[in-house]
This record gives sequence, structure tokens and C-alpha cells, in this order.
Amino acid sequence: MSVFDHREFAEHEQVSFYHDKATGLKAIIAVHNTNLGPGLGGCRMWNYANSEEALTDVLRLSRGMTYKAAMAGLEQGGGKAVIFGDPRKDKTSDMMREMGHFVDTLKGNYITAEDSGIAVSDIILMSENTKHVSGTFSKYSFDGNVADGNPAPATAYGVFVGIKAAVKHVYQSDLQGKKVAIKGVGHVGIRLAEHLYNAGAKLYVADIFPGGVNQAVAEFGAIQVNVDQIDFLDVDVFAPCALGNAINHQNIDHLKARIIAGAANNQLACDEIGVKLASNGILYAPDYVINAGGIIDIYHQRSDSNVDKLREHLNQIGETLQTIFVEADESGLATAKVADSLAELKFK
Repeated sequence: MSVFDHREFAEHEQVSFYHDKATGLKAIIAVHNTNLGPGLGGCRMWNYANSEEALTDVLRLSRGMTYKAAMAGLEQGGGKAVIFGDPRKDKTSDMMREMGHFVDTLKGNYITAEDSGIAVSDIILMSENTKHVSGTFSKYSFDGNVADGNPAPATAYGVFVGIKAAVKHVYQSDLQGKKVAIKGVGHVGIRLAEHLYNAGAKLYVADIFPGGVNQAVAEFGAIQVNVDQIDFLDVDVFAPCALGNAINHQNIDHLKARIIAGAANNQLACDEIGVKLASNGILYAPDYVINAGGIIDIYHQRSDSNVDKLREHLNQIGETLQTIFVEADESGLATAKVADSLAELKFK
């Protein structure tokens, strides 16, 4: 099947495949739209089952970055990269350097950054072979920790702001006593857990890796839940913070949370899921709106800005979501449809 015929093609401008036998690198870069600027988006390394799964992932992620940048008011487009392999077993320094060479072949049409399975140190290695990278440094720390270029603190704070907006819209209240289930307690999820705990929320957490779960239990009083059960908890908010397709045909009719709001990209398995959520009375915070903190952080770190301007921009995520929620209520459309329409007015 041609890439042009792929169900997720969505008028991508460029899709590039790369294989380097010496390092074992197999990767795909997708650039969706550059009308507002070069395509910026993270590089993900994941142990994909096959090339079809990887291509679907990179196309959906790339498209999402276009919409994310537009809704965040940034002069940049959408792109994404994926590397085939287990980041805990297959990643090498030479592979990361070669990935930098691959990025450089796009001549600035795509700018890479961190994503799942890729650390700041990996992007620094890529930068040895390309200048088209971001997230390798920070001029200031957002959360008081060492400023190393990782945008996870800003992403987590933006999701927290978005959850507050969703809870206020549904319950006309703050987070005190609200039950929140977090699926995925990695770099973003664990920081989100801390924000929610400090706001008085009761936490339930699950992850395929124990590190973040153990920390959330020990430090934030979270309750550990099995990964295959957390979707169905009777909670106020379900926050998917791992990989995509978190809301799908298998679980949608069994969700008890009244709000879906998390850090994961491509949370809905398909467009009709967004419509189904609305008809089921569940408020969905469109993923590319609520999780835009990372690219907002990168924008401010690379420009003449400061931490106060960054925080102000992140707080606007809540205001943007409120606009979407109100328009969805008034129009009867799903929140995902409303967000798409608003974004397309900006970049098309």
C-alpha cells in the first residue's frame, strides 16, 4: 500500500524512511504541514510490532503537532519522528548520532525534540550531526529542578491547568477531593501527580513500569491499580499519560469518569470516539490542546522570553479549553471537532 493511500495520510507534505545497517537505525520522519513554520515535534523510540504500526503512529503524531502548534498560537508546523526498537535494550550512542544525520537530510523542514524513549542526552548526540534540534538546553527552570531542556515539567503543568478547567466546567469546583486516575506515570505523569496531589486530589495510578507508580504511592498517597483495570475506575477524571488509542471501542462504553484529560497524544482511537464520548456525557479535553506545554516551553526557551511569560502562556491552555467546552455545549458538537475547526482556521 502506498503512503498516499494510508488511512492516516491526512495530506502530509513529506514522509521519509531511513535505514542505517551499521547502527541498526530504522526510522520514519513525517512532516504534516509547514504553513505556519517548520515542522517541530519529538522523536519517539518504541518497540513497534511492525512497520504498519510505526507508520500509523508517526502520521497521527505529526498531524497532531500541526494542530497543537496552531492552537497554542505558535509560528511553527507539525512533524514527528519514530525509531523502531526498544529504547531500554536497542538504543546506542551511534544510533542516536545517525538519527541526527537523518534529521539533517530534511534541511530544517523538521526540527526534532524529546519524546517517549528519547532523553535530552539522546538529542544532544543527534545535534552532533544536525542543528535542527530543540530541547537540548534551558535558559531557566520551570519547576525549580535542574534546567536540562526536558519539556516534561511544562507539559505536566499545562495538563494540570487543563484538568482544573475541565473540573470547573463539569463540577463548578476545584480539585479538592476529586478522584483522578493517571495511566502512565513517566516523566510527565509523575509531575502531573504531584500537581494534583498538592491541589487536594485523590490519585489512582498505573504503569507497565514500577518506578513512577512506587514514587506516586510513597510521596502522594496514590493507590496502585493494574494497567488493565484503571480505565474502568469510578473516578472524576481519567488522565491517559502513556501512548495513544487510550479511548477506543473496547473501553468507551465502560468508562465511568466524567472527564477525559491527560498528557498522551492521539488519545482517541478514531474520530467517532470523540462523538461517542459526547453522547455518553463525558467531557473530553482534546489532547493536542491540553498537552501543548512541551512545545510552548521549547518556544520560550528558544526565544527572548522568561519563566513568567512561559507560565502565562501555559495558563492560557485552560482558557483555550474553556472556549472549546462552551462552544461544544452551544453547538452540540464533540469537543474534538470544535478544536479541529478552530485549529484549521489558523493553519490552512
